[in-house]
Amino acid sequence: MSDVVKIRLSEQIQLDQVRLGTLYAQLGETGAENVVCRAMEELAVRMAQCETLWRANNSVQLRKHARSLIAIAEQIGMYRLAQVASDVTNCIDAEDTIAVAATLSRMLRIGERSLSAIWSMEDLSI
Repeated sequence: MSDVVKIRLSEQIQLDQVRLGTLYAQLGETGAENVVCRAMEELAVRMAQCETLWRANNSVQLRKHARSLIAIAEQIGMYRLAQVASDVTNCIDAEDTIAVAATLSRMLRIGERSLSAIWSMEDLSI
């Protein structure tokens, strides 16, 4: 067995342009940009906290933080991130630590790539 296979963990990131457009229509450019920027900051903080809580073996607080990611992600059209955060909470509820580790890692990857996708937009206006 001399062949080593490296698996690249990569998923397409999808930002719901309709959701972002609705925010801009409802709140105007400045208001929507403020909401999106605050949500991005909060997502980054909570994802870092999730990783810290996992390492500290604090599943109660990890579940709470993962649940809070769902509403924030949905607010700015990051539905895949919201779904995976929900998967993390389901794995915690099932007390499946291996599944928690895997889904948490996936949530962090998707979250980082989703934040980068919004950040790399030339500006947040649609």
